[in-house]
Amino acid sequence: MKKHLQEFIKKLEKEIAENHKFSAKEIELIREKINDFQHERLIHLLVTLFYVIFTFTFMGFGMISPIFLIPFFIGIIFLIFYIKHYFFLENGVQYIYTLYDKITKL
Repeated sequence: MKKHLQEFIKKLEKEIAENHKFSAKEIELIREKINDFQHERLIHLLVTLFYVIFTFTFMGFGMISPIFLIPFFIGIIFLIFYIKHYFFLENGVQYIYTLYDKITKL
């Protein structure tokens, strides 16, 4: 998804820089892509929240038995990378909103 989002942003930036006149059909396709990215972002948010709950549950069990701290620390490592990916999606979609505003004003 990261590569797909980056390519879509580059394509829009290039077309805006070239003062491309977007047709109504192209604008509708861009809007559909934005909806797809919004859906992807929502799914990643839900998975992130579930993963946080799951990871910190292991922390709670780790207070009872130290063996549960192993999956907790593994979960923290995965969580760091997952949150980084989620923020990329969030910032990318918000940047596409800015590009979409520029497109509709052209």
